[in-house]
Amino acid sequence: MEIVVVGRHTEVADRFRNHVQDKLTKVTQLAPAAQRVDVEVTRESNPRLADVRERVELTVRAKGPIIRAEAAADDRFGALDIALDKLLERLRRHRDRRKDHRRTYVVAAAETIPEDTVPEPQPEEEPPAPLEVDGDAVERQLGDSPVVIRQKLHSAEPMTLDDAIYQMELVGHDFFLFIDKESTRPAVAYRRQGWTYGVIELDAECTRSVSSLA
Repeated sequence: MEIVVVGRHTEVADRFRNHVQDKLTKVTQLAPAAQRVDVEVTRESNPRLADVRERVELTVRAKGPIIRAEAAADDRFGALDIALDKLLERLRRHRDRRKDHRRTYVVAAAETIPEDTVPEPQPEEEPPAPLEVDGDAVERQLGDSPVVIRQKLHSAEPMTLDDAIYQMELVGHDFFLFIDKESTRPAVAYRRQGWTYGVIELDAECTRSVSSLA
């Protein structure tokens, strides 16, 4: 299993890289088919956010859904431990769900999700590059303000609401964009309180996207 460690707005020392290699050996126990784990380390420069200045995001790539977890702490070693605990719990949940499905259904071979390679942010003086390939991402500053906007392109495969909520849980997000398999409309599922969720659909059909993926 390949482990790729990158830093955004920060340098990553060899000591931390070696620590990551040791800690992530647990991933193969729950996801033996995992091909790669991306580790992204971000440092927040705002002194008011000193308690959560180090953020670590872990992304497991294999056949099937992408599984992700992230956490923030005052140091990256602590953030890694918290994110890894979340990741292992989601891997267990995914493994158990697959076992339950195998008892009832024949499991179809899953397509390999394209690698989500994020290019380096474009210099502010250059216009942002167009997003053309799944996984392309770009950052740009909003005028003269300190606001930074990150745009990212994802492929969309029609799915049921149940599958959308399940994948939202796997990546640990509070929302999930998808194309509803029944209505062919773009929709977003989002977390409310506890175990309650909401869903918003747009009154427009994605006929071209659905037909191309059928």
